[in-house]
Amino acid sequence: MNFRIDRRDLLKASGALAVTLATPSILRAQGATVKVGVLEPLTGNLAYNGTQSAAGAKFAADKINAAGGIKSMNGAQIELVVVDAQSRPEVAASSVDTLAQAGVVAFTGATASALGLASSQAAAKYDLAQVFSIGTAENIVQRGLPNVFRFTPGVNKCTSVALENLKLLNEGAGNVVKTAAIVHEDGPFGSNMAKIMAAELPKQGIEVVETISHPTPHRDFSNIALRVKASKADILIPSNYINEYTLMARSLRQQRVELKAIYSILGGAASNIKFVRENQEVAQYVMDCNHWYDPNKEDSKALAAAASAAGLDLTYDVMVSYATVQVIADSLERSGSDDRKKMLEALAASTFDQSIMPYGPTKFVNGDNVNSRPVNTQIRGEKIELVFPKEFASAEPVFPIPAK
Repeated sequence: MNFRIDRRDLLKASGALAVTLATPSILRAQGATVKVGVLEPLTGNLAYNGTQSAAGAKFAADKINAAGGIKSMNGAQIELVVVDAQSRPEVAASSVDTLAQAGVVAFTGATASALGLASSQAAAKYDLAQVFSIGTAENIVQRGLPNVFRFTPGVNKCTSVALENLKLLNEGAGNVVKTAAIVHEDGPFGSNMAKIMAAELPKQGIEVVETISHPTPHRDFSNIALRVKASKADILIPSNYINEYTLMARSLRQQRVELKAIYSILGGAASNIKFVRENQEVAQYVMDCNHWYDPNKEDSKALAAAASAAGLDLTYDVMVSYATVQVIADSLERSGSDDRKKMLEALAASTFDQSIMPYGPTKFVNGDNVNSRPVNTQIRGEKIELVFPKEFASAEPVFPIPAK
């Protein structure tokens, strides 16, 4: 059975203590421990993503602890310190003090670029590493902060790969897509994506006929849907968070907007099984370029089984948070210490190649993992299929949307 785990049941579902939001939640382990922070929005408009991410971190810690913990530290068990960023940048920043006082060696988070920008700046004064699970805005890695390690791809790489794959799809279909409308959240990642697309789409012979930004949260997409309809765009390229994406998709259907394709870049719902489950007709053939694991790896299969047993949606939030804890654990193994400066050095030198993601060996250059890569997914029936790159594909892409 699938259901949403709320913040109180977040970790209870897999047999751990429930999260207490008044103070950091420390997931107790037996014997010697090493503390790793998890800073995620467990409340507010990003709560779904945040609770998913926190659960992913716990699955990883459980797996590592069951395998003997950090062996170079005499089998020290990873003890997660979970703190709620409340979907607010100022809270994300102040929460770093809580993590530092709790004695974490590093932390992962924080679902949204705005939150991560605030938390990583605050963490710099403690020499406290933040390994970003999700943080696509490029200014995250452009500030010269030595404590920033973005494991997953940023908006530039995601947009570049999305454009390459869109070109292949459109050429394969006889260049049926000639005009595009862009709808994006007005934060750092959505605005940067829209800017790149506006410059690059015309080079593929696709004219951008409408660009619409919106805040997060945003509750009414009726006017946006009408503007997309009036533009007569062949393709819609959206980039926003799950709640807004869902409302947008429903509004498009209500306004009977006819499109040849919906091609998302970092679409908050487009690679989310919750969206598929609750919006079957709206979701069909939606494509996305986003974070996703390699489903063929044994750790990936084990994670999928653990999420299913916990009644948890297997989303990219779960996947990338799991992977960032893997990276932190590997750095602990190599440093053999819970010293924060040694952790910074170990992460900077990371060549970890055993994560669940479809990446090459980790290589942080100015805090950015240059060997990260996004994939393309497409919603087909009740499933999310991988369609690019071909070595991971579970289905061939369907483009454009079939005529009814």
